[in-house]
Amino acid sequence: MSAPTQRTSIQLYRDLLRLLTHIAPGTSPKSIALRTTVRSEFEKSRNEKDPAKIETLKANAVRALSNYMLYQGGVQDKKKGGKLGAAMDNFHQRSVKEIQRNKNESDDKKGTAR
Repeated sequence: MSAPTQRTSIQLYRDLLRLLTHIAPGTSPKSIALRTTVRSEFEKSRNEKDPAKIETLKANAVRALSNYMLYQGGVQDKKKGGKLGAAMDNFHQRSVKEIQRNKNESDDKKGTAR
């Protein structure tokens, strides 16, 4: 199989939909949400003519699905007591704390500026 970004947009779209049947088979809410997301992202870029932009969009689609699969692998790993899932949880908790801290600092600055 050729590299993901060397595939045509329609081939990549079909590949993604086929892969989604393995990630979330049937008509579960997860399946519907993933299909809707893929479809809407491709629809938004339907009329794009710039080849560089098209390659970037195709690479982003592959990266997003790869990230999702990595995340799911981490979830499965955590259930088995693996380090990847625990590391992902740790990263998520640190990220949430950092976002909350930044929001609080921003709110404090807005409060003192009034």
